Amino acid sequence: MDFPSQCAAIVAQTELLQATVEGADLGTTVPSCPEWTLGQLLNHICAGHRWAEETVRTRAENLPPDDELRHLGSTPQAPSWLPDGARALAATLREAGPDARVVTPVPAGPPRAAFYARRFMNETALHRADATLAVGAEFTLDHDVAVDAMEEWLELGSLPVMLDYFPERRALLGEGRTVHLSPTDSGKGWTIDLTGDLLAWHPGAPAEPTVTVEAPVTDLLLISYGRRAGKTALLTGDADFLDFYLSQVSFG
Repeated sequence: MDFPSQCAAIVAQTELLQATVEGADLGTTVPSCPEWTLGQLLNHICAGHRWAEETVRTRAENLPPDDELRHLGSTPQAPSWLPDGARALAATLREAGPDARVVTPVPAGPPRAAFYARRFMNETALHRADATLAVGAEFTLDHDVAVDAMEEWLELGSLPVMLDYFPERRALLGEGRTVHLSPTDSGKGWTIDLTGDLLAWHPGAPAEPTVTVEAPVTDLLLISYGRRAGKTALLTGDADFLDFYLSQVSFG
């Protein structure tokens, strides 16, 4: 997806989220974020949008404090905080443009505002899934957003620095180890290549995958992020290895 589409999707995903939680009990526990209530999840999203907006608006060279993202309190913010924050972030991103120089929390790639458009589109979409599952509704996601979010997850997970942050992931590496993510609603698929010294990925299918995971792309995304169990997909090959892989790489 291009930068303008990602900016627009931040607002669109937030509006869908707001509609999802309208009238819901904000004290409801979020199963996929079990330490949070629905109100705290919304506070986290609101704080994230404002944190990113400040970072881009000020062209920050160092990341601003993110205490509000992590210490959520128990009192939900006013309902208007959710859409107002998303619209402010999208407006600031559009004014800055994708190539505006600004620090990012990822120690790879150019420090550009484009990072925040993509990251907060996908962050908002995944947390909308959390809220949707918490209220017992069915989660759907635009195909282009789902594909973009899937590839961002693959890109972030394969950064070499991830093995410094999470050295236990080296246990995933081994001769012949590959995971094939095969979306049933798209010709696009991905191979997670664990055969080298680093986690890697590429489009397409391997010759002999350790395990193939077949499901619609949105379900593959939820499985990858630990929002849905791997066994909910059609699995071919070593299902136990998939469970091990997912236990090591889930985040967000």
